[in-house]
Amino acid sequence: MPVITLPDGHQRHYSHPITVYNVAADISPNLAKSALGGKVNGYMVDTSHVIVEDAEFAIVSEHDPEGLEIIRHSCAHLLAQAVKQLYPEAQVTIGPVIEDGFYYDFAYPQGFTPEDLQTIETRMEELSRQDILVHREVSSREEAVSFFRSIGEEYKAQIIASIPEDQEISLYRQGDFIDLCRGPHVPSTSKLKAFKLTKVAGAYWRGDSRNEMLQRIYGTAWSDKKALKAYLHRLQEAEKRDHRRIGTDLDLFSIQEEAGGGLVFWHPMGARIRRVIEDLWRERHTAAGYEILYTPHIAHEVLWQISGHTDFYRESMYQPMEDDQQLYQLKPMNCPFHVLIYKGRLRSYRELPLRWAELGTVYRHEMSGALHGLMRVRGFTQDDAHIFCREEQIESEVLAILEFTLEMLATFGFNRYEINLSTRPEKSVGSDEIWNRATQALRIALERRHLTYSINEGDGAFYGPKIDIKIEDAIGRKWQCSTIQLDFNLPARFEMEYVAEDGARHRPIMIHRAVLGSLERFFGVLIEHYEGKFPPWLAPIQVAVINITDRQAEYAHQVEKVLKSEGFRSLLDLRNEKIGFKIREHTLRRIPYLLIIGDREMESQTVAARTRSSEDLGVMSLDTFIERLRADITRFGYSTYKED
Repeated sequence: MPVITLPDGHQRHYSHPITVYNVAADISPNLAKSALGGKVNGYMVDTSHVIVEDAEFAIVSEHDPEGLEIIRHSCAHLLAQAVKQLYPEAQVTIGPVIEDGFYYDFAYPQGFTPEDLQTIETRMEELSRQDILVHREVSSREEAVSFFRSIGEEYKAQIIASIPEDQEISLYRQGDFIDLCRGPHVPSTSKLKAFKLTKVAGAYWRGDSRNEMLQRIYGTAWSDKKALKAYLHRLQEAEKRDHRRIGTDLDLFSIQEEAGGGLVFWHPMGARIRRVIEDLWRERHTAAGYEILYTPHIAHEVLWQISGHTDFYRESMYQPMEDDQQLYQLKPMNCPFHVLIYKGRLRSYRELPLRWAELGTVYRHEMSGALHGLMRVRGFTQDDAHIFCREEQIESEVLAILEFTLEMLATFGFNRYEINLSTRPEKSVGSDEIWNRATQALRIALERRHLTYSINEGDGAFYGPKIDIKIEDAIGRKWQCSTIQLDFNLPARFEMEYVAEDGARHRPIMIHRAVLGSLERFFGVLIEHYEGKFPPWLAPIQVAVINITDRQAEYAHQVEKVLKSEGFRSLLDLRNEKIGFKIREHTLRRIPYLLIIGDREMESQTVAARTRSSEDLGVMSLDTFIERLRADITRFGYSTYKED
């Protein structure tokens, strides 16, 4: 008979098999009331699950991350049930949990409208209030296929037919609706109290563009109304900060469909910001002991075969092009090029570590449906670096990279982040011994820096483990940017060597490293983080000089000339427009400072300064304003540049 061991180590003895719910009730009625599921020997189960032998046990409630996942998965079923009641001709396919919510795909040729979403959501609320019990059933493959085909659910029948023979077929029934699912699910629909349908989109069956188009309904679900309200507020904030809209409003960049999707055109104002970022990047890398490289955009196909990209990355690579009966391929990565430079001559242990960095443009074959502004593109410039070192230098180099990365991110205003240590994936190369050594080296570096991190099992690169840093933006979203990856694979594939102190040949270790990720995506994150209101050091125009009438034009010219001579990015507006109109226009352009010049300022050789947030800084000398602007810029740890 089962002995149940609770998370605090206490044990409960039972003389008969017992359900998760009854264990919870035995501990506390309130615990039973809040239970959404259980964790038995590490496995998530329903509250109706029967425990028949000794087990490690924990209750999962709405306050647990696993509980929130159960809520969202159950909401996907609630959505499907509502759709089937309202639109019986629609066929259900799959409905997984995603970040912050869920979706369900339906075969419904007529398509859903925004009005339909409101109708469906209202029905979901009605089903929730009905407190419908949710039951798990086990079925044979043949019975399940037959059942779903008998009710016209051909997609479900196909899914069941593709499930491995040794996998159990479980179904969940709630009222008049039954669905294929591994579970677990809430015990009753009344547990689903805070949800919202957000949008409808198209999606191909099984993600294959050769298949039919389905209707995908997205939703979000939370443990309570307060959390839902907070999330919906974040969505509104995210919409206000959408980099695509702000990029158009401020004329920063565009995606020209005539040239092809996923290819970024940097406009003058966006290019100014990019130049500031690149100048800072080169300045900091040079100070940290890196040498800057430039490499080609294409190479023989055989190079990618040697590197392993053809085997492990083919789906993200463009098809080869032929020239002089040889096949060339656009580069998806910069790494093999840096390896070739290393192999240009025999290296000595005295040269190591070698730190090489490149802003290298790479090309990846992304599906058109996955493209999204600057965040997912086909051609982008990687902030890339590779360190070649001896094995005993790994720890110190990784520590230096961590310090360098966190300093760079802080310069851009990112001081909150999440760190993951990603381990060996299923599809990988190299021995267990090498992987264990590499993973341990990264772990030690993180712990020596006293950084909190989580283990991300199986999410390493195919050639080695990695540290990923996700930065948190102004509204709490996390963005993957920085990465540090150890690689024992490429040095072996390319037979890289160095001459050790004893004269023997040894294999160097390769560290792949990116701080910003890619300039395009990082720029998109910056736009949304600052809502286009870039700090003065980063703004494409730092100060606008505005006259009130033509009488002040000459003095305004002098002021702007001084600003430019001091290295500031300034704009002179002498248009014959009302001063209120000009102030409003430059405020909408999010220019950090405006200098207003009227007769009084001209006569006293001063300027009237104000900020884009309409703060009146008063009248001051130009020298005083320049001191203020320079202090505002340098407090971010970076000085401005003089325009050519």
